[in-house]
Amino acid sequence: MKKTVICPGSFDPVTLGHLDIIKRSANMFDHVIVGVLVNSSKTPCFSIDERIGFLKEVTQDIPNVEVVSFDGLLAQYCKERNVDAIVKGLRAVSDFEYEFQMAITNKKLNPQLETIFLMANSESMYLSSSMVREVASMGGDISNFVPKCIHDRIVNRISNLRNH
Repeated sequence: MKKTVICPGSFDPVTLGHLDIIKRSANMFDHVIVGVLVNSSKTPCFSIDERIGFLKEVTQDIPNVEVVSFDGLLAQYCKERNVDAIVKGLRAVSDFEYEFQMAITNKKLNPQLETIFLMANSESMYLSSSMVREVASMGGDISNFVPKCIHDRIVNRISNLRNH
């Protein structure tokens, strides 16, 4: 039986930590949907199309990964797409509290839906998109935080925002 999971997030921008969770999910499951959340209450640094483009570029060598955008309830989207489980990366105990609440809520909304937590690898336990944006906005080196193929575009965007 084919198992489909979703790795949801804002990916603003995608980090090496995100990519690690996506690759590990692709090794465990038949089909991995990377779901880029459209959140109208936030103003992202990168447009939805840019974030999807980055993710497609960094996952192009992983044949069982599909990158999509979605808005609304994740549990409902999962029902519509016949997703078996949500995969979330955990960096620290503080992540667990929030993600645990979300997992229970999603299970109430969609009783067939499971949530699977993967521990971040030791190289990216501290890493978040907001940390990448903050370091880059202060002129710091983010080459160890984001995939090489999109590094320059991320730096250029964030430095342009800093200069305006």
